[in-house]
Amino acid sequence: MHPTSLIRVLRSCLGAALLLCAAAAPAQQVLRVTAIPDESPTELARKAAPLMKHLETQLGMKVEYTPVTDYAAAVEALASRKVDLAWFGGFTFVQAQQRSGGKAVPIAQREEDEKFRSVFITSDPAIRTLADLKGKDVSFGSQSSTSGHLMPRSVLLQAGLDPDRDFRRVAYSGAHDATIAAVVAGKVQAGALNISVWEKFVADKRVDTSKVFVLHTTQPYYDYNWTVHADMPVALRERLTRALLSLSRSDPAGKEILELQRATRFVPTRPENYKGIEAAARSAGLL
Repeated sequence: MHPTSLIRVLRSCLGAALLLCAAAAPAQQVLRVTAIPDESPTELARKAAPLMKHLETQLGMKVEYTPVTDYAAAVEALASRKVDLAWFGGFTFVQAQQRSGGKAVPIAQREEDEKFRSVFITSDPAIRTLADLKGKDVSFGSQSSTSGHLMPRSVLLQAGLDPDRDFRRVAYSGAHDATIAAVVAGKVQAGALNISVWEKFVADKRVDTSKVFVLHTTQPYYDYNWTVHADMPVALRERLTRALLSLSRSDPAGKEILELQRATRFVPTRPENYKGIEAAARSAGLL
């Protein structure tokens, strides 16, 4: 065989061998997930575990859930692409949208998030209306929480109450369950939080409603969602969306996941749904 021909054959064989090796050992893919820490770390981990297993099965790739210390860290993690998927509240989604230069893409929300609400709770029988909160110690959740701060603050401002001026003390518990604990312990006379956490506490009999009760419930608004970075490959984004939307209560595994997520089902969402949250944040001076 002519030397030139031999070189061509060797090159061809080498190329084929490299292709075979690539096919035999594909690059490891990992979907990195986080969530805003709106409840205790143990509760968040308990809620996340079955969903992460579902996503692994549906996507055929490893899924890693990584907790973060605060809301700002969740926003930064998605904006800097340290995670691929994040569970945000409406306000943290708006913050992520700004921080990422418009590259935060909401793909799914719970059906309940289309008409979400906040509640104000109290242990003081003398407090019956929002106006009665004047001069009292009141707790919100995290400063970046939609249902635990932004929307309750917006409601108070509309009612003519400025928390920073009219309350004796404004506290930030950091999480919805911590707000309930602060009210129960008498550290504050009232608190504002996510309605689904309150209802879960009541259903589980973890709070005595003869001593702690709801004094006001807000009007509905769009809230939580699953968000990805716009740089995620479209095919993966679509598979991920289908994996979330496919969860059904008619399936035992799906029912467990949805109950943990306090969801009837997941439905598609879009950025426009959170324009009201953005407007409320600007009006309250939080954005």
